[in-house]
Amino acid sequence: MTDIDDLASLLRSWVKPDEAVEQAAKKTTSSRLPIPAFYAGPGADRPGLFPFGRGITERMYHDDLWVMGMYSGYASPKETNTRFRNLLAAGQTGLSIALDLPTQIGVDSDDPLAAGEVGKVGVPLNSVEDILALLDGLPLHQVRQMRSTVNAIGPIFAAFVIVALEELAIDPAAFRLFLQNDPLKEFSSRGTWIFPPGPSARFAVDVIEYFAKHHPTWQPIQFCGYHLRDAGGTAVQEVAVATANGIAYLDEAERRGVEIAEIAPSLFLFLSSSVDIFEEAAKFRAARRLWARLLHERYRVPKEKAAIKIFSYTLGGALAAHEPQNNIVRVAYEALGAVLGGVQTLATSSWDEAHTLPSEEAAHLALRTQQILAHEAGVAKVVDPLGGSYYVEALTQRLENEITRYTVTVLDHGGAIGAIESGFLAQELADAAYRDYQEVSRGERLIVGVNFKPSNQPMPENLPFTVPPGTAEETIGRLQQVRTGRNAQRLRIALDGLCTAAREGRNTIPALLEATRARATIGEITETLATVFGRHDSSVEYGAPLRKSGAP
Repeated sequence: MTDIDDLASLLRSWVKPDEAVEQAAKKTTSSRLPIPAFYAGPGADRPGLFPFGRGITERMYHDDLWVMGMYSGYASPKETNTRFRNLLAAGQTGLSIALDLPTQIGVDSDDPLAAGEVGKVGVPLNSVEDILALLDGLPLHQVRQMRSTVNAIGPIFAAFVIVALEELAIDPAAFRLFLQNDPLKEFSSRGTWIFPPGPSARFAVDVIEYFAKHHPTWQPIQFCGYHLRDAGGTAVQEVAVATANGIAYLDEAERRGVEIAEIAPSLFLFLSSSVDIFEEAAKFRAARRLWARLLHERYRVPKEKAAIKIFSYTLGGALAAHEPQNNIVRVAYEALGAVLGGVQTLATSSWDEAHTLPSEEAAHLALRTQQILAHEAGVAKVVDPLGGSYYVEALTQRLENEITRYTVTVLDHGGAIGAIESGFLAQELADAAYRDYQEVSRGERLIVGVNFKPSNQPMPENLPFTVPPGTAEETIGRLQQVRTGRNAQRLRIALDGLCTAAREGRNTIPALLEATRARATIGEITETLATVFGRHDSSVEYGAPLRKSGAP
């Protein structure tokens, strides 16, 4: 026997029997090796079973990929419509409408407060006419989901969309509206509030109650942790505060007679995905486990219906202004963590967002990032491919424990609303952001191109991406046309009806629909509601009770 024969015999002795692969397995690796839908050892959790740590369905992306949607909107409904057409043609499956700041705080584009902000970070929506222009001619049959970052104005936006669908003769049952509609997180993170915390939460629940009766396939709310993370919070704070906020909304909905078991399939968490891949994947797994137990044990949702869905957006706060094209890599890793964690909807940031609104080219690349993950990287071929990893399983349990403890801390400070009004949450997030800043400043946490091997690389050309000239004037012109073309008496009756509904504590959505049909503007609707709800006074210094005696 030759040396080669001896070596071949030795190598053959190393080969272990192939693991049995289910007969129905249709997926293979790039080397044509067959793989089953999921892997699990004896006694291990299985995907699709309570508490859903491994995924909300047994086959996950084998049956359907996640919804891919890019957060898009700028300048005008017409410009945004064009951007959406291009993204849908490139394979996007969801619309995510970015609104300008005046719209988010219920201010008309010709209000002095809107000066310099019209169309700047999103599309202005002054009335239902702007929604009609935004949707004009879009192939809505391709759209699996239409969502928007509406929080303080969530119910108003819902009314705009419902009336637009009426006038376009589109069956609402063939459409999927997905609202953020979480105003409570605005007080400790983004700051686009209108009404005080209590009325804001009750206003948001109007959507939950109305959708449960009239649009049960729509998603009325996301319990949003993303913006707390973007404001400097930790992964633990992100999920815990979103959970406390969710409890506040669901408790109010249940008080109104809404069966939480009936709406559970429509509920979403909205969480970030940052560049720490394994922590992010474990975070999504832990969040599902916690929420499954919460829905089942507190709200009596049957175990099989207690799977919370997750919408994730790659964390914009992790992107750097220095050497901004490095963000292409960061976004890819962030998206990888989200997919490994089993999310249902994913939006990817554009590499230029640290400087500007995303350019069309950058948004296109961000969509391609998701498509490469889905169709080339192999991560969607197996359900929960990290399941069984000693590290990931231990990290999942540790995160679940810490998130649960922090949720209890928020509840001990009066729950979501009490923790806002006492200033507890604002102080906690400020402390976390400061700790993060110190770690970066001291070089304890490295950011490539920022505090690790920075360079004098010149800024890429064509930054920043700017709003076209004349945008504000065009928008205000359309708004004035709406005002001159409507029936003043019908408008007055509709706004009086809205005021009465709010004052009497009734669900405001029917009255909002009438006001929308009468072509009320977002500013007029907001002013009407503010006469009843009041306005949040940001000059009131939340947090004073937490200060030490003698502190300024």
